[in-house]
Amino acid sequence: MFANNHHNDGHIAVWLPASPGNQAALIHNSPQIFFKPPYVGVKGWVGIELDAIGDEDLAVHICDAWKLVAPMTLKVN
Repeated sequence: MFANNHHNDGHIAVWLPASPGNQAALIHNSPQIFFKPPYVGVKGWVGIELDAIGDEDLAVHICDAWKLVAPMTLKVN
């Protein structure tokens, strides 16, 4: 999900599902990049500040998120 200053929260970000335990680790290790988004944060999703992450690193997180939610028939290793 793309969030463009959602409810004036100051974040221009994407919200992505994260594997169990990964949300807390990302936020703890890099709070300037990652945050717990509203609504879906309680489900383990992570917010990623787009101006604080490079394209290659963002692509890794998007691919990981896809692998978590994609139907088995669409998953590619």
